[in-house]
Amino acid sequence: MSTNYGARQVTDDNIVVADQANEVARKLDADIIKNAAKADAAEHHMTLSEAFHTHKKAIFWSMALSAALIMEGYDVVVIGSYYGHPAFLKRFGVEAPGTTNGYVIPAQWQSALSNGSSAGGIIGLLFNGWAADRYGPKIVMMTSIVALTGFIFIMVFANSLTMLVIGEVFCGIPWGVFQTLTTAYASEVCPIQLRGYLTAYVNLCWGVGILLSSGVVKATLPIASDWSWRLPFVLQWIWVGPLFLIVYFCPPSPWWLVRKGRLEEAEHAVRRLTNQDIVTAEDAKATVAMMVHTNELEKEASAGTTYLDCFRNTDARRTEIVMMVFAMQLLSGENLIGQGVQFLQTAGISTNTAFSLNMVLNSMFIIGTIFSWGLLMLFGRRTLYTAGMASMAVVLFIIGGLAFIGTNSSIYAIGSLLVVLNFAYNATLGPICYTLIGEVSSTRLRQKSIVLSRIAYQIMNIICGIIVPRMLSPTAWNWGPKSGLFWGGSALLSTIYCFLRLPETKNRSYGELDLLFEHKVPAWRFKSTKVDQFATHGIVRNDTEYADDKEEARHYE
Repeated sequence: MSTNYGARQVTDDNIVVADQANEVARKLDADIIKNAAKADAAEHHMTLSEAFHTHKKAIFWSMALSAALIMEGYDVVVIGSYYGHPAFLKRFGVEAPGTTNGYVIPAQWQSALSNGSSAGGIIGLLFNGWAADRYGPKIVMMTSIVALTGFIFIMVFANSLTMLVIGEVFCGIPWGVFQTLTTAYASEVCPIQLRGYLTAYVNLCWGVGILLSSGVVKATLPIASDWSWRLPFVLQWIWVGPLFLIVYFCPPSPWWLVRKGRLEEAEHAVRRLTNQDIVTAEDAKATVAMMVHTNELEKEASAGTTYLDCFRNTDARRTEIVMMVFAMQLLSGENLIGQGVQFLQTAGISTNTAFSLNMVLNSMFIIGTIFSWGLLMLFGRRTLYTAGMASMAVVLFIIGGLAFIGTNSSIYAIGSLLVVLNFAYNATLGPICYTLIGEVSSTRLRQKSIVLSRIAYQIMNIICGIIVPRMLSPTAWNWGPKSGLFWGGSALLSTIYCFLRLPETKNRSYGELDLLFEHKVPAWRFKSTKVDQFATHGIVRNDTEYADDKEEARHYE
């Protein structure tokens, strides 16, 4: 058998159970394994209300830290909105008679502006994957916030498109750091019951930033000077001070402390993240024991924590999935929403109406994410992501078809369908993406796995940043809403991938997911396969020996 966790899949393909020769059992103290099993059982049997009451502090810190992504979401739409912003177009555009504003930003400059933050983001992501493991997420996050404070000056006082592109690249570096650390923190500080909601909340923070930028850009339209487009950049400084204080005071991730062997500090962090009236010192010790056990399981599979290790053994499959999950966000046609103003203008909608409709469009980031929390209670991650992708494919095909009609009714139908498209995205793909990448990646490689997944997104974003402006620009390909057909086909192919490769991670502990991937369980059987990671340890779970629990698992000598 290939290197594994010292576990094997038994005769019944629907059960994965640990083997007697488990190396982990020999390496860890019996009390650690016993405490780990009890903590795992307690987490699985905890209700949603109990989880909320016990982990209120973790919820607060996770939500507060995720606010960093408001800044990134804010900038993404600011730049996209400027392609239809009269003052910005007059300052930096070229004359284009017959267009809505009489000026356009050339497609190549749109690509450069859109891709600047993506290029910087890749640099920030790669830096973070190394620095966060070495120095800790908190230090890296605070350093990035300080750097961003200076980089915003470039954007505010830019006097050419070249300076704006440079500013986007530099600002993208700390944004790349924020993208990884916030998702990893949300996935590590909360129990199974809350993990999906708090990782999905990351998408809502994006939505808040996007909606804020839409409102700010629309409010500055009447300003005749350059401050019409400079002011939205200035407002980014508002977030810097509060965000720095949040990061400074938030408890460190206990999982990171466990990986560094600082177990007492990890126990202290667990106490800070939980209700101390409910969680005793012994409970915290058991929770850390579960983290130690999971860490040892993963070390048995792969001792390294480098980027190269993400592509070895079972981690190769996990890395492929998280990279595709993030890349498919753009393959779904979501990139058209980021260019909402220009897309609506090419459909024939007036500038003022386009900006107003863009605010409705971007409000779906918040409304859709809140709606997704209800869906998460009813359906699994795989179901929601796959169904969302299929729905977007259908809507995109309809948008592309309506583009050939050209009547006033079809124009406004396209605008309405774009809102529907964004709602479908933010009720499924948008938030569930963050949940999946936090759960599919192994705990030891989580920072680097999320980095790689986000790099896949940024590379795809660069590609889209090159082709989408050309699809929409009247001076380039001029496809307009007809581009919906292209992205509908892309979403359809992505739906097929989801069915074949995307696993169900709902209600699974990280140790259980490790075993499912180790045994190469097909994606469509993750939900039905039973896992017992402690079976051979002879540990009591809820006062019952694992070997005697016939309904949960069967142990074979």
